[in-house]
Amino acid sequence: MSHDLSFFGHSAFRITTADGLRIWIDPWLDNPQSPGEPDSADADLVLITHAHGDHLGNCLSLARSPSTEVVAIHEIQQYLLARGLPNVTGMNIGGTYSSKGVSMTMVPALHSSSIQEGQDIFYGGEAAGFVIRLKDGFCIYHAGDTALFGDMALIRELYSPEVVIVPIGGHYVMGPREAAHACMLLRGKKAVPMHYGSFPVLTGTVDLFKKELADLGVEIEVVEMDPGDNINL
Repeated sequence: MSHDLSFFGHSAFRITTADGLRIWIDPWLDNPQSPGEPDSADADLVLITHAHGDHLGNCLSLARSPSTEVVAIHEIQQYLLARGLPNVTGMNIGGTYSSKGVSMTMVPALHSSSIQEGQDIFYGGEAAGFVIRLKDGFCIYHAGDTALFGDMALIRELYSPEVVIVPIGGHYVMGPREAAHACMLLRGKKAVPMHYGSFPVLTGTVDLFKKELADLGVEIEVVEMDPGDNINL
């Protein structure tokens, strides 16, 4: 048996491991690309890359059960605990935390992070990405919202992710050109583009991403996922 990856639009993914563990990442499930209600909203782990509403998403409703553990940077942990979530683990960039047979390393992302409630804006800690190593050693990197940065080469050197999930939309995150350079640094086997097309300003496309990869001579399988798709890893 192997692992499955499901896409729910924007940057929202669910990893279902070979032994049935359900890991959600940035679960904004009512985003503009949403395919509708997920087949199951059950969650064992919920990983939040940063505090913006399009990534914190539906975490407050998804993680009401004590059996669901949320993993996020310290400031988001404190915010979620104050709003009644029962099981939230805080960590910080550079750290590795293991739970339920999954190793989660929080790595840098170049982006802002804040929580907005009405007219009030609160500091949401630093933005991050996650390197996720499953029980059998399979490794996935979700870059979160980020610009290109050279230390992605260290992520490759230290963790060797086989699947890299990278934003390509531009404006708020990397565009296709920068994302292609990220893949050149990361050298994964598969690249899954995200964070594009969900708002008009996110103009990057998969075709442009593929062209930039080809221009750089980067050999990586681009896995284009439509919202609602599920693929075998």
